[in-house]
Amino acid sequence: FFFFADREGLATMAQYGKTAYWDERYTKDPEPFDWYQRYSGIRDLIAQYIKKEDNVLVAGCGNSRLSEDLYEDGYNSCANIDISRVVIDQMTEKYKEKPALTWQQMNVCSLEFPDESFDAVIAKATMDAVLCGEGSTANIAKMCAEVSRVLNGSGVFFIVSYGVPDNRLNYLENDDYAWTVTVHTVPKPTVSATAVPDTKDANSVHYVYVCQKGSGQQTTE
Repeated sequence: FFFFADREGLATMAQYGKTAYWDERYTKDPEPFDWYQRYSGIRDLIAQYIKKEDNVLVAGCGNSRLSEDLYEDGYNSCANIDISRVVIDQMTEKYKEKPALTWQQMNVCSLEFPDESFDAVIAKATMDAVLCGEGSTANIAKMCAEVSRVLNGSGVFFIVSYGVPDNRLNYLENDDYAWTVTVHTVPKPTVSATAVPDTKDANSVHYVYVCQKGSGQQTTE
């Protein structure tokens, strides 16, 4: 995803930072869709950093199955936000029988939660969508500052992105947040079950950036 070979694709990519695009998309196509990775592809990494009893925020939830999968796997407190009112209304109705999953229309760059409300924030493709919009550098700084604010003292910001470390770490390694950033790679899902992805090829992997509150160091795994 997010790699296009024609002008039409690039034009679509530029829309990803706009609320109106997402409202229209979710109105036309309400079927569940997971960007980049399904839960199964990042389950082990999530378990490495996030405990089942943690208070989790999924930022930019869309209509992904991620929160449902987290809930079914034993994560019992999962708040969800998205900039699109359309998708939040859809998800509120869909999961009304699961009160542990909450849904609010909210901008990740201006969170309406008190300080230190969460143990973990998960953002799958959200950072990349923000980077597609106007004023992207300033908005990413706002997003990171807001996430840092709502995370508790040992909180974790779990980011799934197509962006390479040479680019994304410029935004995440910031003295204002004092995060320890660990970089992981996960193979992109393949169409063929027999295909073996080359994890050294940037085009065959997604990146997971795990930002932990603490000293601002960076490691790669």
